[in-house]
Amino acid sequence: MKVVMKKNSIDKTLIVIVILLIVIGLIAVYSSTSVLSSIKAKYADKGGMIYLQRQLFTLIVGFFFMILFIFLSPEKLRKLVFPLLIISFLMLLAVFTSLGVTAGGARRWIRLWPSSFQPSELVKLAMVFFLAWYMSRESYNKDSIKHFIIPIALMGIFQLIFLKQPDFGAAMTLGIITFVMLFIGGVRLHYLLATSLLAIPVVIYLAREPYRWKRITSFLDPWADPQGSGFQLVQSLIALGSGGLTGQGLGEGKQKLAFLPEIHTDFIFAHIGEEMGFIGAVSVVILFFLICVRGFSIATRQSEPFNYFLALGITIMISIQALINFAVVTGMAPTKGLPLPFISYGGSSLVVNLMGVGILLNLSRYSSTVSVPEVVPQRKTKPRTYRYWRGRRYS
Repeated sequence: MKVVMKKNSIDKTLIVIVILLIVIGLIAVYSSTSVLSSIKAKYADKGGMIYLQRQLFTLIVGFFFMILFIFLSPEKLRKLVFPLLIISFLMLLAVFTSLGVTAGGARRWIRLWPSSFQPSELVKLAMVFFLAWYMSRESYNKDSIKHFIIPIALMGIFQLIFLKQPDFGAAMTLGIITFVMLFIGGVRLHYLLATSLLAIPVVIYLAREPYRWKRITSFLDPWADPQGSGFQLVQSLIALGSGGLTGQGLGEGKQKLAFLPEIHTDFIFAHIGEEMGFIGAVSVVILFFLICVRGFSIATRQSEPFNYFLALGITIMISIQALINFAVVTGMAPTKGLPLPFISYGGSSLVVNLMGVGILLNLSRYSSTVSVPEVVPQRKTKPRTYRYWRGRRYS
């Protein structure tokens, strides 16, 4: 019995879902930033199209990489594991050089003409590639503590650099992606639980930073300081609540008038809820749920372990980021600087997630089939024994 790869047509449903999310994102980015020329002096001479133009440029770059990954063979995808790790690691270190860009007290970007890039987004994809390769090796033993420590150590190195920037949200997301993939890969549960318990003191220590502690307290009770640490979450909830069932209408939202900070990036889901209402917000959630379903469906059709873990990891990467963003915007998790995939303004997230979609579309063209060799019936004949031939010879 032999397992062979059968080539199918590309997953058109996934393409439609992603295009719908991108269109919603472009509309939301333009609507949330079109008034900047009137409320911020530095945009007075640029009009209300500057953010949309930048997002469209990034979209072109993202589509280029998506198409490139669609037509790479699975064998070539496997060869990208270590180049991606090395490139993402070097770019992460470049943040602390003259190429680094500081914004909001954090140094997370590098200057790449004509825009900037956030290496932590590429690190997530590189880690998915590494885990897919690592767990698909024949020598990999899911019960071995040594084989468990290696990916955890690599994850820890990246997280230390993230915290130096600082970027606690990226460190947390990378940890969740790694743990979920290891769990699905069959790693012993007590290994994951022991690592989580050891990480608790570190998380508590990091949470004691004043600005992080304010985020935690504002998450627990944002109305205790509605004009201070709880301001962003309060305004987000007001935006979602004022949208009602059908929303206030495109372009009619009020929170974009300098009330809700980062409304075009981390809190763009609140803007969608305000202008498109409960129907618009739920539609976005359903589209991400469908991406999750299509991604898992593509993964389960793979016969090669590497392809299976790669499709699974990319689906987890996109889904977890969307889930965390929804939780933050609705007040179910402390505020983190995580964009909503395909929708939030920001080139790094859009390009990397489109790369991930390109890989999923690539793998959707393949499925495993079982080839059973044909058995040819043979005539029953007498055994040609020594006595048989001796009898024929002397008869």
